[in-house]
Amino acid sequence: MKSHIAIQLREPAAPPPPHWEEIVRSKAAARETLEPSVDAVLARHRIPVWATSEYAPAGPAWSDDEVRAGLNRMYRLILQNGSDIPAGLIEDISLIPVVEKVRPGAIVSADLPTPRAEAFGVRTGRRSRDAVYLDEAHKFSRGDPAITVAVLDTGVWLTHPELRGKLEQGRDFVDIIDGHADFVGDFLGLDEAPEDEVGHGTHVAGIIAGAGAAMPEGIVPRCRILPVRVLGAMKQGARRVGAGLVDNINAGVKWAIDRGADVINMSLGVQHTAGGLPHEEVVDYARRKGVTIVAASGNDGQEGLYYPGAFPSVIAVGAADDEGNVAAFSTYGRQVSFVAPGTDIYSSYLENDYAFSTGTSHAAPFVSGAIALMKSYARSRGQRLSDGQAKSVLKHTADKTGRGFKDRRAGFGRLNLADSMRLLEHRLN
Repeated sequence: MKSHIAIQLREPAAPPPPHWEEIVRSKAAARETLEPSVDAVLARHRIPVWATSEYAPAGPAWSDDEVRAGLNRMYRLILQNGSDIPAGLIEDISLIPVVEKVRPGAIVSADLPTPRAEAFGVRTGRRSRDAVYLDEAHKFSRGDPAITVAVLDTGVWLTHPELRGKLEQGRDFVDIIDGHADFVGDFLGLDEAPEDEVGHGTHVAGIIAGAGAAMPEGIVPRCRILPVRVLGAMKQGARRVGAGLVDNINAGVKWAIDRGADVINMSLGVQHTAGGLPHEEVVDYARRKGVTIVAASGNDGQEGLYYPGAFPSVIAVGAADDEGNVAAFSTYGRQVSFVAPGTDIYSSYLENDYAFSTGTSHAAPFVSGAIALMKSYARSRGQRLSDGQAKSVLKHTADKTGRGFKDRRAGFGRLNLADSMRLLEHRLN
């Protein structure tokens, strides 16, 4: 992938250019023009591009939900010569009346706490599951294979025994700008093998659906996992972090929605810089489709906004420590919905191994699992639980940490799965 510019027009381009994935694979269908006024600005800056569509429709034509989310008006201008975006180009494009928004394609990094591969311990292994009353919740349901949780992350170790028989055919969307010296491992080329090279996504997937072979069971061991690799491995000093293109992460979100995901776990977050809010259009699409997105709140211990968790329709999850208090590192603010266990969480890891890890990244999957568990139980009762209904149950059963209904550090409170299932049972009667 070369440098690119993401642009949304006020009206769809006619005829529409080919999807960007087609151009990545072959330039045979490449098109160099998008819209006359945009083309004129590019010519003035002497920047040749391939004009491509950012998204493809889920069906033979754009659906109403896709159109209302603006996905049919999003385009990717790929710079042909591998050059950087010149100064002033983005601003000049933003002034064109037919342009609704424009931003440079950006590589974002996600703080991925390094798991510690250590022997399983009773205290740290069971504590997190006991903290959410998992055993009691499992008396109602242990999940349903008809319910799928998409894990948008660093991928999944595809042969891990804890996830055997639970994985849907996933996809790898990591295709970073060629020649970027900081990336290691697989960072070029889209494919159907979302293999994890960092361990983060594997750990998250185990919390959600681990079988309990050599670790505590996941929240929904009978549900399915859709692995979507959107973060590659990047060197940052002596350690590796997860990083990827914002627009390819967006592509992964839409792909997961169109493949029927009921819940999307995004244990990642980026801060807003300029040119539109990160992930805005695909989060809107998920909301319209009734798909629940759960995201990590962040790990900087300050009040701040990380996207997608900062969107009102997304559940932002902070971390609770061993004592049930909000962890010192957990990012807080009005966007936080809940806190869940996030310190020394034991789960699956690379090479069929296991590890402990700490962070809001590992708190989020407890809530993703909770949504999937409630949807599974509703299905067993012959009913369908909506996104709004699931959020309402969690909101009214979380253990409060203060006097108010919502707290800036803990949101509506600590996740309580047992109370959630009891209230859900009552509401389904």
